[in-house]
Amino acid sequence: MRRAAILMVPMILAAPVSAQTFSLPQGCEGVATVQKRECLVSHLFTCEADGPGTLRRVDLGEEGMTHASLIDAETRWIESFSPATGATDTLVEPEADPASFTELTATGRDTWDFEIWSSDGYSVRYVGYDRLTGETMVLDGVTLEQTKFEMRALGQDGAEFYSVTGNEWIVRDWRSFVSGITETTLPDETYTTDRTPVAIFGPGDAGFLTAEPTQDCAVMMSGLPAVERVSRVAR
Repeated sequence: MRRAAILMVPMILAAPVSAQTFSLPQGCEGVATVQKRECLVSHLFTCEADGPGTLRRVDLGEEGMTHASLIDAETRWIESFSPATGATDTLVEPEADPASFTELTATGRDTWDFEIWSSDGYSVRYVGYDRLTGETMVLDGVTLEQTKFEMRALGQDGAEFYSVTGNEWIVRDWRSFVSGITETTLPDETYTTDRTPVAIFGPGDAGFLTAEPTQDCAVMMSGLPAVERVSRVAR
């Protein structure tokens, strides 16, 4: 198996964050800004250097960037970067069962089974499915369709690190997932996150490319976890 080339870090580090705005890297064009619960704002954008069908996402909290990722048109997780750890995760190809946005939207269900390699020197296998529930939500003129998912994160020996279940959303025009409410089960605890979208801004809107999250921030500052939480594959 070959590992996908590391593409994320130089591109994202070239995108400075000012006091009020997130500046897109050169050669990139913004698609949408999504304000979410749990004091998070996400920016979706495309870049000429990535090729057609790819989509980048950068998440910002009150202290700055928390996550960056690159997906392709089928929502395959090509790469992600964590500023907290400095680690870059890349897709190992070929996958046993690649994620397929086309399959999900055509049939209402998609399964996946793939491996991610971390620059920290270990790999994780992700196995699970997404299915459409039939529920929809229109937010600021954008139609979001709800999904149900289950995912297991496995080590090289097949042992389960953790599992995640919950509901997310898809936007067909973006060919992308948007976070929702999830429950993560670790060996010694279970916790829930709610990163439901509450506002969406497009090019020309006043909130487009804002660097400031607006939802639940006072609550999050009073209840920050002592350690970084594991999270689901960030597509």
